Amino acid sequence: MRPRPLPRMPAALLALLFALGAGAPAVAEQITVAPQGVYAEIDTRLAIDTLRTLQTGSPAQITAAMDAIKAAPERYAPPVFYVLSHVLFDRGDRDDAAFWFYAGQLRARFDANRCADVSARQAVAVLNQTYGKPINQYTFKNIPKLEALIPRVVDWDRKTPHRYDHRWINLHGMGAMISGTGSPKQPPSLSLPADQWAPIAEKTRADYLEGFRQAMAQMKSRE
Repeated sequence: MRPRPLPRMPAALLALLFALGAGAPAVAEQITVAPQGVYAEIDTRLAIDTLRTLQTGSPAQITAAMDAIKAAPERYAPPVFYVLSHVLFDRGDRDDAAFWFYAGQLRARFDANRCADVSARQAVAVLNQTYGKPINQYTFKNIPKLEALIPRVVDWDRKTPHRYDHRWINLHGMGAMISGTGSPKQPPSLSLPADQWAPIAEKTRADYLEGFRQAMAQMKSRE
């Protein structure tokens, strides 16, 4: 059986991760505005290279990229985990795929919550819509397994450092688009103050767990 092609990413998400056309598939020609100033300094090189390999590499190259992500996940921006989950799912490693999907989702939420550009936070919804359906359909068929998985994801997130450029999400916002029009105005900061990140991270985890528990309670009440 041939693997399903990776979902087509919206143009804005391609702009976010493929440096506006650098190796982007299919819709790259739609992207015409390149971020300038501080936005051009956002380092998505590892994400770009890894996503390109996961999408277009040989089987051996894809396996090597997957192994590299699992060996040092702290180095990778959350969208990489979404694509990794898609590849794993197609290979039949569905429990592993679910773990990386939810890990990417939680990390993306944290990056959204510490992003100063509120308009950029919609990137999380785009990623969920692009990659979430098969994962959620699979996991919600086995609720006990899912109930064990989500706390494990949260624990992993708490223990795993963030050593990637968390500003990747800013490339999805209006600030990045406006910068590409040549506007000299630059934001005072792309992110909320660093001394707020630890409490934001813990609140994001707590909200993630609580949202999941509420969803489980609603499902069980219908049984």
